[in-house]
Amino acid sequence: MTETPSKPDTPRPAPASSGSPPRAGVLLHRVWTYVTNYSLLLILGALTALIWANLDAESYHHVVHMVIWDHAPFGEAELAADGSVIARKLTLHYLVNDMLMAFFFAVAAKEVWEAVILKDGSLRGRKAATPLFATLGGMAGPVAVYLGLALVFGSETFDAVKNGWAVPTATDIAFSYLVGRLVFGAGHPAVRFLLLLAIADDAAGLIILAVFYPTGELAPEWLLLSLGAALAVFVLFNALPRRLDRHRQMRPNSTRVREGLSFWPYLLAGCISWYGFMRAGIHPALGLLPVIPAIPHADRAFGIFNAAEEYLSDLLNKIEHALKHPVEIILFFFGLMNAGVEFSAMSAPTWLVLAGLLIGKPLGITLFGSFGASILRLGLPEGMRRIDLLVVGCVASIGFTVSLFIASVAFQGGAVQDAAKMGALFSFAGALLAISAGRICRVRKVRI
Repeated sequence: MTETPSKPDTPRPAPASSGSPPRAGVLLHRVWTYVTNYSLLLILGALTALIWANLDAESYHHVVHMVIWDHAPFGEAELAADGSVIARKLTLHYLVNDMLMAFFFAVAAKEVWEAVILKDGSLRGRKAATPLFATLGGMAGPVAVYLGLALVFGSETFDAVKNGWAVPTATDIAFSYLVGRLVFGAGHPAVRFLLLLAIADDAAGLIILAVFYPTGELAPEWLLLSLGAALAVFVLFNALPRRLDRHRQMRPNSTRVREGLSFWPYLLAGCISWYGFMRAGIHPALGLLPVIPAIPHADRAFGIFNAAEEYLSDLLNKIEHALKHPVEIILFFFGLMNAGVEFSAMSAPTWLVLAGLLIGKPLGITLFGSFGASILRLGLPEGMRRIDLLVVGCVASIGFTVSLFIASVAFQGGAVQDAAKMGALFSFAGALLAISAGRICRVRKVRI
């Protein structure tokens, strides 16, 4: 599946005035650029939704659930008394959450796929062992705190909120990475540790969504359609051209496919795969995931925040770069469709989600990370202390994007869903918690 680009894919470094490595300020600027690219419009959409819903909730919900196409072949299902689907209607909310967000999850899956499959992938080998243990704790801790406190509130509250156990397990990779650099400095080993943890957390989140939050009655036979589409494009437009190009240095067939057909075969396969997920009862926003491994990729990756990624000429990176601006707009509408919660909706689920993120995340990451580093003797990166695990846990407690998404699928629309969404929005308090923890734990910033 590895594509050797027709042009060398060695990154061309950005020009520097002195020839020295980029300063921390330059690297932080790159991270901030990423955040503004992928999250600024999301925040704007969320703030717009919050203001709109609290000024005129009726008009807000009217727009969100506006029907675009009645009796559509896909969309929100209207169920009969026996649970069978009578009809479907395509609403604006479904268009954004179930269809367009598939491109956002495809970008996340691309980073996870490279981290796992490439020889020097960040989630391979001993270097990833302790972060993976910490990730496990970063999911177990929030679940334990969330469900434990729900039991304290009483059986009625527990029954109402138990399906949302996964809401506080998420980590917003962009904001957490930005806060991590602010707390630790660009050159601190804890920053890379945090990135590995966040990527692994994304991977686990995708699995949780697929397995634990079906959108209807499961019909797994439809997944054969998704897998068949992915396998077909892999064989016809990836493996076969490379086989025909064996011992041919110029690789004419692979080049012809890449330049002539570009992403179109994979887009078609993605549509088929999305439909297969929808009919299988698995959340269709994950429908593009089977196609990602079928797309030709480079034999190296430089990381989601690395400017060198721009100079990789393989098709997978080209598709990611082409999706950048569309995904920005999609995230704006995602925030607009999902963050319209009235402040009066704050209740027990709000505090449960916040407790899971702000208490469960730091504790889980600290305990499991320490267990892996000390008891199992997997160790920590050189220059990273065990107390830094607590600070990393505080940074990772910012759930936001994926927490908001899980809350929208874990609960039916209503008071409980709105309260859980408010908890996901308030998880930005994790930034203040992380900065305070950094000072208390006397973190020394390491600048490049």
